[in-house]
Amino acid sequence: MKLDPREARNVLAAADFVALATQSARLAGFPFVSHAPFARDGEGAPLLLLSRLAEHSRNLAADPRASLMVTLGDGDPQSQPRVTLVGELRPVSVSPDRQDRYLRFHPEAGGFLGFGDFRFYGFETLRVRLVGGFARAGWIEAAEWRARPLPEGREKALLVELGGAPKGAGRRPIGIDWDGLDLRDGQGARRRITFRQTPADEAALLAACRDALAGAS
Repeated sequence: MKLDPREARNVLAAADFVALATQSARLAGFPFVSHAPFARDGEGAPLLLLSRLAEHSRNLAADPRASLMVTLGDGDPQSQPRVTLVGELRPVSVSPDRQDRYLRFHPEAGGFLGFGDFRFYGFETLRVRLVGGFARAGWIEAAEWRARPLPEGREKALLVELGGAPKGAGRRPIGIDWDGLDLRDGQGARRRITFRQTPADEAALLAACRDALAGAS
């Protein structure tokens, strides 16, 4: 079944944690599944901050092949949208702007950066499996999956230009990409607002963000 890559990207973008499956180094041939926070970088690729002492990090040191899975909603898990990414997860160096983007989504992670055993890992997606609901499932190839890049430095400038939330809205923007806007409220909860159409340029992107903010309640 042909599925919209934007739908899959927005399912991923709405989540803050993934189920992380790695190849077990202790039990050869067996998968090992754990739970980890993540954010996306300016190219839409998953970025994880992991301790080198964690079991999944030890597994990745021996074999970078991995899979990430997220699911949305509180209802019947069998009917909720979910997406699985298959690819490789490796240590990466990140720019200050990329690190800032991660911390906007996970501010609690700032305390881990001073620990020598934590490092960033970037996920290279090879294929994506989207289950959009009952009888709606299919594979998405990497070339289709890739999001239109928005460099973290440009995103930061757009966030400054966008400013805060309208008075009384109670939410502030923390992330912008070509598919949607991410907001955080005063209690720390995050909300993802998807755009109906992909903006043509940065001016249209800002306009879409302002419309999303105005409609946020």
